[in-house]
Amino acid sequence: MQGKPRPPATAGEAISRMDQYVALGLIGQQEVAQLLGLNVTDLTCLGHILGAGESPLSAGDLAELTHLTTGAVTGVLNRLERAGYARRRPDPADRRRVRVVADPAAAARIVAVYEPFYARLGSVFAEYTPDEVAVIADWFGRATEEMRAHLAQVRAGELRPVAP
Repeated sequence: MQGKPRPPATAGEAISRMDQYVALGLIGQQEVAQLLGLNVTDLTCLGHILGAGESPLSAGDLAELTHLTTGAVTGVLNRLERAGYARRRPDPADRRRVRVVADPAAAARIVAVYEPFYARLGSVFAEYTPDEVAVIADWFGRATEEMRAHLAQVRAGELRPVAP
């Protein structure tokens, strides 16, 4: 496959488009969470639980991935269990720990909501060469690490808004 010619773009234009995508994604996550009877934090955690697949996460893993306290994760897991989306099960290697798994029926409900969007994205990726997709995947991976570093600065109180 050969890539399509694309109009030139500056880093600033790319960041502006990213900002638009992220802003719309935030609104979309809120609406999907509401549709599923969850809040956005619980939906985000459920996404990590589903993403873990055959390697279920511990509550500590989930806290680390989401930068939530273990107490907050306990509340999330309690709500996800009450809503029927996930359940705790003992860790076979260490019975003092628990692992979190998604309920299969709940996972199917979530897939039904997200699959049409992922199909659309698949169509977009189909217009790129494998090398172009590799660049996009690399960019998202690296941008994610930069976001983690930025969030660490925000949480550490290293960044402050400019006073008016």
